[in-house]
Amino acid sequence: MKRDRIRVHVARVQVIEITVIQAWPDTDEQSTTVSQAGSRVCAPEHRLIIESQAKSPVTKTCTRIAAVCCLLVALSRPAAAQLAPPNDIGVALGHMHLAVKDVEAQKQFWTTMLGGTLVTNGPLVLVQFPGIYIMLRQADAADPPAGSIVDHFGLVYRDIAAARERWKAAGVKYDVGRINPNQGYVFLPDSPIRVEVFGDPSLPGPVSMDHIHLYPVEADIPAIQAWYAKVFGGLPGKRQRVSQPGLIDCDYFHRFQLSFSASNTKRVATKGRAIDHLGFDVRNLDQFEQHLADQGLKFEEPPRQIPNTKARVAFLTDPWGTYIEVTEHLAP
Repeated sequence: MKRDRIRVHVARVQVIEITVIQAWPDTDEQSTTVSQAGSRVCAPEHRLIIESQAKSPVTKTCTRIAAVCCLLVALSRPAAAQLAPPNDIGVALGHMHLAVKDVEAQKQFWTTMLGGTLVTNGPLVLVQFPGIYIMLRQADAADPPAGSIVDHFGLVYRDIAAARERWKAAGVKYDVGRINPNQGYVFLPDSPIRVEVFGDPSLPGPVSMDHIHLYPVEADIPAIQAWYAKVFGGLPGKRQRVSQPGLIDCDYFHRFQLSFSASNTKRVATKGRAIDHLGFDVRNLDQFEQHLADQGLKFEEPPRQIPNTKARVAFLTDPWGTYIEVTEHLAP
């Protein structure tokens, strides 16, 4: 995982080095949690995860001050126009691949209603959001995501009220959270897919990717969290729930994360459903294939080149049924 190191001089005699692993806005409030003696903590509001070597009470106090400075620096940076920087094993969250009836209508919806931007990579047409691409393929009939291991994914808006006004004027179906009115869902036209949305006025840009939500049975949450950490280099942690109070187990990939909530029943696989698969982009697909082999895993088919692009792709399925595409050079 890419880390920004900031050296903070305290009282001219001591240097505290803080590693900012991830920093990004989550809710309207402004607070931070600082790790103690190098532990990793996910703060419930502005989720700042840091490592420090603070020892004395004075140093710890200075570390907290430094952490706030780090947070301001991190949040002042513009949102990434494409994918986030890869983590320590060369992996970044890449894309969501949706099966829809009318690709052209969905392109229009994702750009004019949800705020994405159309980009191309050779023959590939992508809808770009900070941190992820949405890919669309035509399918006359695809089973809904509800009931599958990947239920939905979420976007965050700087001005959720303005977004809702836009949706209302266009006749787009959406709802408002019963407990938290700052949260809700938008429902894609002529599709069983819903996208979770919530507002954060401190967001650097108008819209950004936030999370992908998976629903294993409760007993499997530690295992699925560990699997994505081991295989794709995610950082295990917790995040604050948006729809209601509480915390959710997750794996972080830069500013974004896979969330894991308990399902009462074992859910079905994603392949062939409206949310067909999720994607990770890697620096080097051959090296990642070796990384899989070292863990006793392998792609379902050998990596292949997408014609007229530099992109290469391969697929595997996690033990809970999530179909996963691994790409190299997905970004234009």
